[in-house]
Amino acid sequence: MTTSKDFIFSDETPKVDLGGGMVRQVLGYNQELMVVKVWFAAGTEGYVHSHVHSQVAYIAKGVFDVNLGGVIKRMKEGDSFFVAPYVEHGAVCIEEGILIDTFSPCREDFLEAKV
Repeated sequence: MTTSKDFIFSDETPKVDLGGGMVRQVLGYNQELMVVKVWFAAGTEGYVHSHVHSQVAYIAKGVFDVNLGGVIKRMKEGDSFFVAPYVEHGAVCIEEGILIDTFSPCREDFLEAKV
């Protein structure tokens, strides 16, 4: 597996339009850790899913209804949530927003999709 560059500049880093109002930008990563920025249009739903990775999401902008293991909480800029491996989770964007997601280990599927 490759690692990211040491210095990552937003305007030089590809963004992937995921459709449905979401855009993802993979930032720094190695095999153990990955940081991703995701833009959400208001009303966009990040579907409920689970994965092997531990995840921490930081709400950099906006308001989200976050579903974590069936418990839904309204969260805003400055809040964050932790997702343990295999826990079902998702979010609905109430006001246009940005999440900064960290994953451990790296989401290799995101690297394959970023081209």
